[in-house]
Amino acid sequence: MMRNAAARTAIWIVAASVFTVACGGKKPPVAKPTSPIADASTAAGGGAKPPAPPEPVAEPVTVPAEPSSDIRSTNLDVINKNSPFKPVFYDYDSADLSPAGKTALDENAALLKKYSTWVITIEGHCDERGTPEYNLALGERRAVTARTYLVSLGIAADRLRTVSYGKEFPFDPGHDENAWAKNRRAHFVVTAQ
Repeated sequence: MMRNAAARTAIWIVAASVFTVACGGKKPPVAKPTSPIADASTAAGGGAKPPAPPEPVAEPVTVPAEPSSDIRSTNLDVINKNSPFKPVFYDYDSADLSPAGKTALDENAALLKKYSTWVITIEGHCDERGTPEYNLALGERRAVTARTYLVSLGIAADRLRTVSYGKEFPFDPGHDENAWAKNRRAHFVVTAQ
């Protein structure tokens, strides 16, 4: 038992010596305790002043870059959320383009020419009146009419997809003519850049 205690003590002495040699023979600084009386006299204005607190470090300020006016570098979700395309609205029970619809498609064609790699899907929508089957067919005719007009303006047909949602995704959930007029539309979604 005595030998074990002596061996442990010897190991501690060797370890302390190695530590001291490894640290260059310097002892680590030890904080000197202060008495509460000395602290109170310093706080009351007597004795030496405590050291000033360190100055705060100013963090570098990063200024965000100005948003690019070119939306080529923007992801599809952002492009579609703030869609640059104008919807085309249709009269009740019609897939014919109005003069306002042709104007919207002219502007959409200019945008497609500017962003010549974009592929879009033209969604055909209807108001809530009519059967689901009828509205799916009418929505398809509306999407195809918009697509045909864009192709006539020089947009490549392989960049234009169509789909009909009928009355399934109304833009306005109302049940009056004002809401229905907003729901009878062709809506444009960028599906590839």
